[in-house]
This record gives sequence, C-alpha cells and structure tokens, in this order.
Amino acid sequence: MMMVPKKISLLQFFTLLFLFTITFTASTEEATALLRWKATFKNQNNSLLASWTEISSNACSDWYGVICFNGRVNRLNITNAGVIGTLYDFPFSSLPFLEYVDLSMNNLSGTIPPEIGKLANLVYLDLSSNQISGPIPPQIGSLAKLETLYIWDNHLNGSIPGEIGYLRSLTMLSLYTNFLTGSIPTSLGNLSSLSLLLLYENCLSGPIPEEIGNLRSLTNLELDTNFLNGSIPASLGNLTNLSFLSLVDNHLSGPIPGEIGHLRSLTELDLSYNTLDGSIPASLGNLTNLSLLYLHENHLSGSIPSEIGYLRSLNKLALSTNFLTSCIPASLVNLTNLSLLSLYNNHLSSHIPEEIGNLRSLIVLNLSNNILNGSVPASLGNLTNLSLLYLYSNHLSGPIPEEIGNLRSLTDLELDTNFLNGSIPASLGYLRNLQALFLHGNNLTEEIPSSLCNLTLLKNLYLERNNLKGKFLQCLSNISGLSVLMMSQNNLSGEIPSSICNLTLLQILDLGRNNLKGEISQCYGNMSGHLEVLDMHHNNLFGTLPTTFSIGSVLKSFNLRGNELEGRIPRSLANCKQLQVLDLGDNYLNDTFPMWLGTLPNLKVLSLRSNKLHGAIRTSRIENFPELQIIDLSYNAFTENLPTSLFQQLKAMRTINQTLKGPRYLGDGYYQDSVTLATKGRNLELVRILTVYTAIDLSSNRFEGQIPSIMGDLTALRVLNLSHNGFQGHIPKSLRNLSLVESLDLSSNQLSGEIPQQLTSLTSLAFLNLSHNHLIGCIPQGNQFDTFEKNSYEGNNGLCGFPVSKGRGNDRISKTNYTVFALDDQESTSEFLNDFWKAALMGYGSGLFIGLSIVYFMISYGKLKWLARIIEGLEHKIITRRKKKQRG
Repeated sequence: MMMVPKKISLLQFFTLLFLFTITFTASTEEATALLRWKATFKNQNNSLLASWTEISSNACSDWYGVICFNGRVNRLNITNAGVIGTLYDFPFSSLPFLEYVDLSMNNLSGTIPPEIGKLANLVYLDLSSNQISGPIPPQIGSLAKLETLYIWDNHLNGSIPGEIGYLRSLTMLSLYTNFLTGSIPTSLGNLSSLSLLLLYENCLSGPIPEEIGNLRSLTNLELDTNFLNGSIPASLGNLTNLSFLSLVDNHLSGPIPGEIGHLRSLTELDLSYNTLDGSIPASLGNLTNLSLLYLHENHLSGSIPSEIGYLRSLNKLALSTNFLTSCIPASLVNLTNLSLLSLYNNHLSSHIPEEIGNLRSLIVLNLSNNILNGSVPASLGNLTNLSLLYLYSNHLSGPIPEEIGNLRSLTDLELDTNFLNGSIPASLGYLRNLQALFLHGNNLTEEIPSSLCNLTLLKNLYLERNNLKGKFLQCLSNISGLSVLMMSQNNLSGEIPSSICNLTLLQILDLGRNNLKGEISQCYGNMSGHLEVLDMHHNNLFGTLPTTFSIGSVLKSFNLRGNELEGRIPRSLANCKQLQVLDLGDNYLNDTFPMWLGTLPNLKVLSLRSNKLHGAIRTSRIENFPELQIIDLSYNAFTENLPTSLFQQLKAMRTINQTLKGPRYLGDGYYQDSVTLATKGRNLELVRILTVYTAIDLSSNRFEGQIPSIMGDLTALRVLNLSHNGFQGHIPKSLRNLSLVESLDLSSNQLSGEIPQQLTSLTSLAFLNLSHNHLIGCIPQGNQFDTFEKNSYEGNNGLCGFPVSKGRGNDRISKTNYTVFALDDQESTSEFLNDFWKAALMGYGSGLFIGLSIVYFMISYGKLKWLARIIEGLEHKIITRRKKKQRG
C-alpha cells in the first residue's frame, strides 16, 4: 500500500524552516565581526580564507574553519591557514558561544588581549606555533570551562599568572618554548584534573613547588631547560599515574628523593644536566616499567645500585658525567632489553665484566672517561647489534681482542687513550660499516694490517701516539672517503706514496714524528682545495717545498719543521688565505724574509727558525701580519736594523684579549697545532698553542742598531727573545708596558747604559736574561727583580747591587750574619716565625736545603726582602760544607 505524505500546517512549515535556518546560518553580527578581523590581516586574500566574504550565503556551511551550533559560531579552526595578523581585533565579545578555537601554526603576532576572558564557554584554546609575545593576561583565569590550553612555541614573556590555578577543568596545559620568567605558581597545584603539564624551554626560575605533588592525574610532567633551582620535591612521589618525568637541564641540586621509586607507572625519567648529588637511590629499582633512565651530567656519587638490574624493561640507561665509583654492577647484565648504556665520565674502576656480552640488544655502549682497568673483554664480540663502542680514556691494557671483528654493524670504534698493546687485529678489516676508528694514545706495536684498507666507508682513522712500525700502507689511498688520517708519533718508515694525493676528500693529513723518508711530493700543493692540515714535521723528507698552492686554498696549518728541505719558500703560499699556522723551521731553506706572507689575513703563527734565511727584513707600505701572534726567525742570518714599521702592523700583539673565558687552542677537535719555541731559557714544544699566547723570537741572527722602542706597544706579548745579535744602545724604557711578558731575553748583545728602573713594574716576568752586554749601574730592586739570580746579569762588569754583589748600597748585610732584625713590614714576629717554620718543614723530607729554598721564594715574593738575603747566606754555607765533605 502506497504511503501518503502527511499534510503539515503553514505554521509548522515556517517553524521547521526557522529551526533549519538558525542551525546552519551564523548571525549577521558574528559574520560581520569575523570579516572585520579578517580585514586586519596582511594577506586578506589568503586562499584558505577566501571563502570569508560578505556575499557568502551561509557562513556556517560556506566559510572555511567555521562550525555553528543552534545558529551561533561554536568552533573556529583555521590552523595552518597562513594568517598574518594579530588578536587585537578578534571579536571576543561578538562570539560568546565559542567553545573551540584553534589558531595554531599561523603568523599571529602582538600580545594576547585581556578580552580573551570574555569567551566564557571556551573549552579548547590553541594558539601554538605563532609569534605571539608579551605576558599571559590574568583574565585567562576567567575561562572556567577550559580543558585544553596550548600556547607553546611563541614569544611569551613575563610570569605565569597565578590565575591559571582557577581553571579547575583544565586537563592539558602546554606553554613550552617561550620566554616565560619567574617561578612556577603554586596555584597550579589546584588543577586536580590536569594530566599534561609542559613548561619546558622557558626561563623559569625558583624551586619546583611542593604543590605539584597534588596533581594526582598527571601523566606527563616536563619542566626541562629552565633555570629551576632547589631540590626535587619529595611530593612528586605522589604522582603515581606519571609515565614521563623530565627535569633535564636546570640548576636542581640535592639528592634524588627516594620517593621517586613510588612512580610505578613511569616509563621515562630524565634528570640529567643538573647538579644533583648524593647516591642513586635503590628505590629506582621499583620502576619496573621504566624504559629510559637518564641521570647523566650531575654530581652523583657512590656506586651504581644493583637494584637497577631489576629494570628488565629498561631500554636506555645514561649515568655519565657524575662521580660514580666502584665497579660496574654485575646486575646490569640482566637488562636484556637495553639498547643504550652510557656510563662515561665517572670514576668507575675495576674491570669490564665479561657478562656484558649478554646485552645482545645493545646499540650504543659508552664507558669512556673512567678508570676501568683490565682487558677489553672478548665477549663484546657477541654484541652484533652494536653501532657505537666507546671505551676511550680508561686504563685498559692487553691486546685488542680479535672478536671485535664480529661487530659487523659497528660504525664507530673508539679505544684510544688507554694502555692497549700488541698488534692491531686483522679482523678489524671485517667491519665494513666502520666510519671512525680511534686507536691513538696506546702502545700498539707491529705493522698496520693491510686489512684496514677493506674499510671502504672509513672517514676518520686515528693511529697516532703508538709504536706502530713498518711502511706506510699505500692501499690507504684507495679509501676514497677518508677525510682524517692521523698517524703521527709512531715508527713508520719508507716513503709516502704520491697516490695519497688521490684522496679528494682528505682534510687532515698528520704524519709527523715518524721515520718517513724520500722526496716530498709536489702534488700536495694540488690538494689545498680540500686539505686543511698538512703535518709531516720531524721526518727525513728532502727536496723542495710544493709550489702549486692554488687560489681558493683551504689550508689552515702547514707544518714541515725538522726535515731536510731546501730551496726557497714558494710564493704560491700567498694563495692560502685561510692559513693560520706555517712552521718550516729546522730545515735548510735558503731565502730572504718572505714579507709577502704578511698578506695572509689569518696567519697567527710563523716559524722559520733554524734555516739559511738571510738579508735585511724589508717591509711594505700595505698592512701586514694583522693576526700574527707568534713569529720565530731565530738561528738564521738576518742582518741590519729591525724596521719599526714591522712592529707597527702587528695588531694582534698590541691588544690584550679580555673576552675569552677558559683556555682555547689553535686547531679543532680533530687536530691541535704545535710549535717549538725558546722560552724561559729552554727550547720547549708547545703541543697545543693557546689562542692568547704571543711570542717574538729573533735570537741568534746578525741584527744591528737599537732595539725599536715601539716594541713597548706590543702589550699582549708574553715572550720576547732578542738574544745573540748585535743590538746596541740602551734598553728601551717602553718595555715597561709589556705587562704580560713572562720571558725577556736580551743577552749576548752590545747593549749599554743602566737597566731601566721602570722594568720592575713587570710583575708577570718569570725569566730575565740580560747577561753578556755592557750594562752599568745598580740593578733595580722590587717585585720580580728580587727573584732573579746572578746568571741573569753575568758578563756585565759595570753592574752592582743584589744579586751580583754582597749588599744593596747602604743596606749591606753580611752573608754570615744570622741576626734577626726588627720587622719593618708591620708583620709580627710570631706570624713570621710561624710561616718560616711551616715553609722550612715543607722541605724536611728532601733536606734542609730545599726547605730553606721554599722559605726564600716565599719571602722574595712578599715583603720580607731582608730575610731573603740571610737565607741566601745559609744556602751558600750548606753547599760549601757538603762540597768539603765530598772532597774529604
């Protein structure tokens, strides 16, 4: 039977039509308000919001991101719509029925207006990933129905308003990656429904409030990368639903509370990069669901608790950079799911347990920077999933086990800086995925196995500072990807194959201090487009220097000192604009001074010592050597006067760098530059060159004339050696300006006149040699000059006073007079005697002479100068008696 539609009245029809209209059509007021806001955008014709027009028949159904309920705008979702604007003209008052607002991933800037508090029905607010700045307005506490608040990844500043604690319905609060300051408000403890609290990557300070422990529904708590201080509150142990806790990279101190062990739901715990101290609580062994435990970079001490071995679900364990001691607990071998084990930079001793080979899931094993001893366990060969193996900087000894060759997944093997001996096992040639092999700083012997040439993916090969012998492996030049090859300080012999120049990615080639011989290849100059370090110092290479350094060279360090090279310094080195260190000393180079090197803008070290260089130093009118810190031209045959203009241009020696914090060295993490210098009367090799170290050594040449007074302008200078030349005239008084100079040697010249009294102001001076000149008058007294011995002045017959004569003018004191004089320095007799006998007893174990010497140095640097002269007499008498006994 056919159904006949039921007739409806006209009133019912209009009623249905009205309900339909108010359900799907936004009010004119709301639509107009949204259009006014859109009109403020800098990109009004944005494609996603192009549907927002006045001619649209229905804003609820036709406008992008607008959803209505009962005829009023209920949801606004224009995430990632490319909007460029602000919230200043957002129609807060015109949209009272809004429950859901997502404006994330746009380009909104400016501040959050306080009018946001008018959205009384708002449940969800997401303003994340914009450019919003300024503080969070306290009016946000009026959004009583709000459950989700996301304003992460913006530029918010100021403190978190305590009014957020009024949002009792809040379950998600994410304000991370902003610039919020101040403390975490205690009112957050009122948010009993909160399950997620993310405040990381801000500038928050102060302690973690105890009230956080009231958030029993919390599953994720991330407060890392702030400036939080104080201790970790024990109340966090109340958060039994917590699965993720991260407090990394703050200033938290004190012990890890044992209550953390109550968090049985915890899967990840990261407390690293703080200053936590005390021991690791055994209660952490209760966290049986834990898969990640990071406690590294703290001040934790004691042993690793065996209870850690109960965490069978643990996947990553990092306890590095603490003060943990004792041995690696055997219980760790129970963590069969462990993929990362990092215990580096502690004080762990004893041996590596053989059972560590049971951790078959390990991908990363880092036990470096400890004091582990014994051998490298052969059981490591069982860890076939291992990608990174770091055992460097320990006290490991014995041979490298052949079983390491089983680790076919290994990409990095670092066993350097230990006491390993024997040969490099040929089985390492099976590690076809290996990219970095660090074996330097051991006592490995025998020849380098040719199987290493099978490592075709190798990029970094470090074999320096061993006792390896045999010839240089020619097949290494077949490893096309090699970028660092360091084999210095071994006993390698034979010639360096020219095929090494085929390594087009090689950046560092260090073969110094071996027994390599043969003529140096000219092809090295062709490598300067990629080679940054070329170091072959102290070998037996001969021939002439490469002449083909090209424009665009990246060479930074060029060291061939201590070979048998001849000829001239190639002019093509002027193409090496990045060159910082040039050391060609101790060869047979025959040339004049290469002033053209002064055009190198980054040259910091120039050593041409002990060659056959000759002639006068001619300068040019252009700026030269702007960054030069060390210049050594000693033991050559340079003549004539020193040009004043040369020292006018040494800008790096004229400015004291006071901005550096901590020592920095020339070179990089791969290679450290070195240089040999005469300082404080000795030839020393600086195995690392401090960036603040400055020195001029022009000794053992034939320079004439006066010492240029402009040298006093080189205020950053630490070493000045002009000895064994023909300088005449007076010592320049301007040298008093060298406030940092530590070693000053003007010996074996023709200098005359008196020693300038002004030099006593050089309080950093530790070594002075003015011997064998024609100096006259009294030796200045005071400060460092009271510490220099006779040999600093010998060969100057016209000098008088301490220490070359017995007295100091009218204050002579006989060396045999042991009478204690009255103290002139406002120091009491009792204080003096106390310090005297303390220092004397310091030398008791080595004899009275050393003890008295300690006293002598103490009072020489202080005010009791009169006592220094008495002690000198004591020392003289004791030595005389000993000599008589020996002869008798």
